[in-house]
Amino acid sequence: MPSRNLDARIVSAVLVCGLAAAFSGCDKKVKAAPPVAVAPTPVVKQPVKPKPEPAPPAENETPPITNPPPTTPVPPPPAPHKPAPKKPADADQPAEASHPPAPQISPQLSPGDQASYERKTSEDISVAEKNLQQASGRQLNPAQQDLAEKIRLFLEESREATKGNDWTRAQNLAQKARLLSVELVNSL
Repeated sequence: MPSRNLDARIVSAVLVCGLAAAFSGCDKKVKAAPPVAVAPTPVVKQPVKPKPEPAPPAENETPPITNPPPTTPVPPPPAPHKPAPKKPADADQPAEASHPPAPQISPQLSPGDQASYERKTSEDISVAEKNLQQASGRQLNPAQQDLAEKIRLFLEESREATKGNDWTRAQNLAQKARLLSVELVNSL
């Protein structure tokens, strides 16, 4: 029995120490060092050698013109970086020409999944186009016109994603176009 009692004491002591260490924590706050200002490097001037004094000028002679000795110019402190003013986009150049398109990250699909995405995308696109044609012959209010424009935009982006073999994005956009087209038809 004494060994069990001793084992229980050891276990409880270890447990108490562990809990004390866990709850004590560290209350010390870490602060960032203040920014260090870097002084510009001093410009060292070369000592000027004294020049021999010229002979006094004759009465009719004009004294020669002497330029001051060359000194090293002190560079001005660097100016803070300012963004270049935006230039208005040319009418014949699209705004996207100034920035390359962002790379698209798409998951790798198995051949079966890709075929499923292709099928769903084409179905959604055809439904959206059919619904859009139903609305094209009617007089649309501003909200319906906005909805029709969004559908066209989603269809266009879905086709672009299809060309880039981004089937996940293409299907997502086609599905959005289909859902909005159903809403448009129901509002007619």
